[in-house]
Amino acid sequence: MNWDRIQGNWKQLTGKVKEQWGKLTDDEIDRIAGKRDQLAGKIQESYGITKDEAERQIDSFANRYGDNDATRDVRH
Repeated sequence: MNWDRIQGNWKQLTGKVKEQWGKLTDDEIDRIAGKRDQLAGKIQESYGITKDEAERQIDSFANRYGDNDATRDVRH
């Protein structure tokens, strides 16, 4: 998993982020700008979950969209 790749493609992945965490507003997603720690904090706050659970969800997201093939598919 390469979070740098997700951060670099954040604009292309914002739709996928919104699908995964629909309680996050567009403004929040824009402000997060691919910063993993900020994303974790907003997920915790919005969903009332633990840091560990937020990290687990982020890991799952990163495993789906953090490789070249997934980010390439998102852009098309």
